Amino acid sequence: MRYSSARRAMLTGALAIIASSVVSIPAMAAGYPDKPLRFIVPYPPGGPLDTMARLLAQKAGPELGQPIIVENRAGAGGNIGADLIAKASPDGYTLGMGAVAINAINPWLFAKLPFDPVKDFAPVTIVASVPNVLNVNVAFAQKNNIKTLADLIAFAKAHPGKLNFGSGGNGSAGHLAGALLNARAGIQAQHIPYQGAAPAQLALLSGQSDFMFDNLAASAPLIKDGKVLPLAVTTAKRSSLLPNVPTMQEGGVKDFDLGTWFGIMTTGGAPADVVAKLNKVYSDALRQPEVRKVLLDMGSEIQPMSAAEFTEFVKREKDKYQEIVKVSGANVN
Repeated sequence: MRYSSARRAMLTGALAIIASSVVSIPAMAAGYPDKPLRFIVPYPPGGPLDTMARLLAQKAGPELGQPIIVENRAGAGGNIGADLIAKASPDGYTLGMGAVAINAINPWLFAKLPFDPVKDFAPVTIVASVPNVLNVNVAFAQKNNIKTLADLIAFAKAHPGKLNFGSGGNGSAGHLAGALLNARAGIQAQHIPYQGAAPAQLALLSGQSDFMFDNLAASAPLIKDGKVLPLAVTTAKRSSLLPNVPTMQEGGVKDFDLGTWFGIMTTGGAPADVVAKLNKVYSDALRQPEVRKVLLDMGSEIQPMSAAEFTEFVKREKDKYQEIVKVSGANVN
C-alpha cells in the first residue's frame, strides 16, 4: 500500500509521539530485585541504627529473594553515608537508614550539605521513634531537693547560670533539647559539649554536669539502678518503659515534643512500585516478634507508616527543627 507524503509525515509523527511516551514511562519493578541490595548505615557499627539495620536485613532479605548487604559509612554527622544513598542510581537497590539528625536537623546545622535532605531521598517506612529522657545527677538532686522538673526549673531561676547540662556534642539531640528547655522555661543552663553521648553520660554520673537529655535506650539501665533521676521524657506521650515519668509538657514546659527517630530510605526518584514493595517487606519485618522485642527493649514507640505518610512526617520534622536549631545557636561550618 502506498501513502502520500502528507500521510507518511502524519504516521511518522504519531510513531514519534508513541515512542517518546514509552520512553517517559518510569521503569517498573518487574523482576525487582534480581540482584543483592546495598544498605548504608551512616553511623558506626554497634549502635541502635546498625543493630536494627542488620536485624531487619535478616528478615527482609528472604522475602525479597536477595541478600541485603549492610555497610557502615560513618562521618560528618551521618552526612557521608547519606550522600552515598542520595547519589546512588534511583532503582531501589541502594537503601539506607535515615534519621532525625540527617533529614531534619543537619539541613539547619550545616552551612551546606552535598545533598537535598528531601528531594534526594525516597522515604520507605519509619522504623522507630525513641524518646529522650531528662536525667539529673542523683547527688545534685538530693543536695538541692530536686524531685520534679518544676523543682529543676525553680533552682535554675534562683541560680542563673549556675546549672549546666552535658550532651554528645554541638548540635546533638541532647544539645537541642537543652537549648529548647532554656528557651521554653526561661532559664540559663550552660551547655557542655562532649565527644559523644557515652562521655556525656559519664560526666553526668561523676557530677561534672548537673543534667542531661539522654536516649531512653541508653539511660534505661542507669534509671533502673538508681544511678540517675529521670524527671521527664521529651515526647508528647509518656513512654511505656517509664509510665510514671511525666512528659516535659506535663512538667510545665509547653510546646516540647522531641524524639529520636530513624527509618528506611532509598534514593529519590525510585519507582513508586519499588518503594511500595520495600515498604510492605520492611513493614512485615517490623511486625515480627523478635524485631518488636528489640524495638520495645530500646524504648521505641512502634508507629507503622506508609511511604507517603513517612514522607510527610520527614517534611514536618525538618520544618520543626529549623526553629529549634536557630534557638540553640548551634552550627557546623
